[in-house]
Amino acid sequence: MLAEPGADRAATRIAVVVPCYRVSGQVLEVLAAIGPEVERIYCVDDACPDGSGRVIEQQCDDPRVCVVYRERNGGVGAAVKTGYARALQDGATVVVKLDGDGQMDPALIPRFVAPVLAGRADYTKGNRFYRLESLRSMPARRKLGNAGLSFLSKLSSGYWSLFDPTNGYTAIHGRVLSELPLARISDDWFFESDMLFRLNTLGAVVEDLPMEATYGGEQSNLRIRDALLTFPRKHGANFCKRIFYNYFLRNFSIASLQLVIGALLLGFGVIFGSVKWWQAIETQQAVTAGTVMLAALPTLLGVELLLAFLNYDIGSQPRVPLHRKLDAL
Repeated sequence: MLAEPGADRAATRIAVVVPCYRVSGQVLEVLAAIGPEVERIYCVDDACPDGSGRVIEQQCDDPRVCVVYRERNGGVGAAVKTGYARALQDGATVVVKLDGDGQMDPALIPRFVAPVLAGRADYTKGNRFYRLESLRSMPARRKLGNAGLSFLSKLSSGYWSLFDPTNGYTAIHGRVLSELPLARISDDWFFESDMLFRLNTLGAVVEDLPMEATYGGEQSNLRIRDALLTFPRKHGANFCKRIFYNYFLRNFSIASLQLVIGALLLGFGVIFGSVKWWQAIETQQAVTAGTVMLAALPTLLGVELLLAFLNYDIGSQPRVPLHRKLDAL
C-alpha cells in the first residue's frame, strides 16, 4: 500500500469509487484488475437498468468490494458523490474515481495516487492528449469536442495548464474532498469540470497525468448534443462565479482593477465606435479623425488591460497543496 514519506503505511487508506451504469459487461474485468494497493472499492449502482450492482454481488468475490445502490438514477456525478461520501465516512486517505466501462487501466492507480501522497498535489486527473500517437484510437469527434471543452474549462476553472477536462480518471486527497461542497457540484456529465471549478475556489493544486484510453464496443452515455447545449452555459456561469470569488469577494488586487477598467474601456470603445459607424452610414458623412481616435483608443487600452488581467490569472494558479495547509492548522 502506498504511503506518504515518513508516514505509517497502515494509516494510508486508498479507496476507489466506480460509478456503475450500463457497465455490467465490463465492470467485472475492471474490478479484477485493481491492485492490492487499494483497500476499499465502492461500486455505485446508479439505478442501473442492467443490474450492474447485482452482477457484481453475484459474480465478484473480492472482499474489498462494497456495492452501494441509489434508488434513482442521478447521473455520473451523483453516483461518484455517493461513493465519495462513503469513502470519507470510512476514513479514506485518497479516493480514486475509476469508470467501470474498461476505458481506464486500473494499473495506473499507483501513478495517480503518488503525487497526492507525496504532498505535491491535492487532485490528479488523466490527460489523454500528452502523447500524439495515442490519439489515433480516439474518435475524431471526441478529439474536437475535448479541444473546445478544454479551452472553456481553462476559463471557468482557472487551471490554465490542464487539458482534457472531461477525463474521469482522478484521485483526490480525503482532506480536500471533505472541504468540497459536494451537494453543489453537478450531478451530470459536467461533474468533472465542475470539480475543477470548485477545487480552484479552494486553492487546491491539480496535476495532469498522461494516460491512454481504450475505446472498444462500449457505448458512451454522454450525448454530444446535450454537451454542446449545456456545457458552454455552465462554463460561463462558473467563469463569472470564479472571477467574483477570487478577485472581488476573497481578494482585491491590481488584476481586479485591470479587469474592471479594461472591460469598461473596451465596452465604451466598441459601443461608441459602433454608434458613430452606424450614424456615418445613415448620414453618408465621414467621421472625423478625433471621433475615430475616441473609439479606437479606449478599445486598444481596454484590450491591453484585459490581456494583462489574463496574464495575471494564468500565473496565479495554486502552488502549495491545500491538504498540506490543512495539516498545518
